[in-house]
Amino acid sequence: MPYSLRDKRVLIVGSGSDIAAALVTDLLREGARVTLAGRNIEKTASATKALGDAVRPLSLDLSDEESIRAAADQVRAAGGLDHLVSVATERANGPVASLERGALHAAFDAKVVGPILLAKHFARLIAEEGSLLFFSGLAAWRPSPGLAAMAATNGSVSTLASALAVELAPTRVNALSPGVIDTSNWDVVAADKQELFRQVAASAPARRVGDPSDVSAAARALLVNPYINGETLHVDGGARWS
Repeated sequence: MPYSLRDKRVLIVGSGSDIAAALVTDLLREGARVTLAGRNIEKTASATKALGDAVRPLSLDLSDEESIRAAADQVRAAGGLDHLVSVATERANGPVASLERGALHAAFDAKVVGPILLAKHFARLIAEEGSLLFFSGLAAWRPSPGLAAMAATNGSVSTLASALAVELAPTRVNALSPGVIDTSNWDVVAADKQELFRQVAASAPARRVGDPSDVSAAARALLVNPYINGETLHVDGGARWS
């Protein structure tokens, strides 16, 4: 490989998802040094322990700038970073008529305001040829009833990545937009997960739903290539066209 993640220092914000777990596992396999951050330090520490002794936990709450500042101070003291990846999300789904302001604020803190503050406090700590990577999502390109807030936050992530790539140059900033991925989140969201997956697979050009490993592979590709900047990479099997 022309580029490598060996010995690169990677901070992943959002400790509770299957995608984060897959990414951490693959990064460790490639020799990266990983820190996993979340707002609940006990939960984050438990997650890091399950992923291996090489993963360090860090307390970071995207809705609290002082928490972000403190986390950046800890990272600075430890020598800085090569890459920061935020997979954090908060749901504010449902018809517009029933949306609550608090849920909307939480959703924008996780996907928009939080990433802006991450850039504010961490960009100066990123090493040469390093990057910031934020997660968008399919709802921004295929809106549907009940997902207006998700469409708005995910669309904002993509725009934010392009804007920050210009402002923070030469530090790279990209976004990754997953489609329907087979994770445990769907156990809560979908009444019949397998039927949903069957319908998605039937209509998507790839004829299947995604796997966390698909997203991890795409994320790592964005991290290692120093000439990809300000882009949104879609990992949805072509679903936004179907």
